[in-house]
Amino acid sequence: MGSRASAQSIRSRIARFDWKEIARDLDRDGYARLPALLESNECDDLIALYEERERFRSFIDMRARRYGEGDYRYFAYPLPPLVRSLRSWLYPRLAAIANAWCDALGGDERFPTRLADFVEHCHEAGQTRPTPLLLRYSEGGFNCIHQDVYGAVAFPLQVACLLSPGPRDSRPAFDGGEFVLHEHRPRQQSRVEAITLSRGEGLVFPNRSRPIRGQRGVYRAAIKHGVSTIHSGERFTLGLIFHDAE
Repeated sequence: MGSRASAQSIRSRIARFDWKEIARDLDRDGYARLPALLESNECDDLIALYEERERFRSFIDMRARRYGEGDYRYFAYPLPPLVRSLRSWLYPRLAAIANAWCDALGGDERFPTRLADFVEHCHEAGQTRPTPLLLRYSEGGFNCIHQDVYGAVAFPLQVACLLSPGPRDSRPAFDGGEFVLHEHRPRQQSRVEAITLSRGEGLVFPNRSRPIRGQRGVYRAAIKHGVSTIHSGERFTLGLIFHDAE
C-alpha cells in the first residue's frame, strides 16, 4: 500500500466515475454512491492500521462523549499514502460540485481546485489538525446523528467508505449498521435515508447543508449523518473530511 502505482490506480478509479451523474444524484437525493472506490486488499490494509497507534493524533471513545457506542481515531500527518491519494484526487471533483452549490445559494465563497491550496487556507485560519479517520463499531454500536464541522473553514462535502464486508456482500462481517442521513427542510418534517453499503464502496454526502430547489427558488436544507445500531459483528469505516480542525 502506498506505492506510486497504487496512487495512480486510485486516481484512475476516481476519474472513471461519471461525475455529472454524481452531481445529479447529490442534487436529487442528497448523496451519491462511489462503487468499488477501494479494493478488498486496500480495505484490509486500512483496517490493519487501526492498531498502529503512532498513525493517529487522537482517540475517541464515543460512549464517554455521548456520541454513540464505538470508537474512532483521527490520523496524524503525514497521512497514510492511500488516504492521502483518496483525499487529494477526490477533492477537485467535489470542489466543482461545491462551487456549483455556492452559486445556487447565492454565496460568495469559492473553493480552490487543489486540495493543497484549500488546506493552506485552513491552516491560515488556525485549523491545522488532520481530520481523516477510521471508525470501529462492534455489536450494539451506533453513531448519533451529527455534523463534522471543526472550525470556521469547512468544505461542504465529505466521503465515507465501508471497509468491512457489509450485508450486501457475500460474506458479511456485520449486520445492521446502515449509514443514516437526516435532512431538515424549513417548514417541513425531516426526511431520513438509511443506506446500506458494500465493502469498498464510497458515499459522498453533505457536511452540514445542501441546496434544494423549491417553488420560491433555492433554499438551504440542514443535513446530519450517523450510523444505525450494529446487530452483530464488527464494522470499520474510513471517513474522508477535507477541511482540517482547530
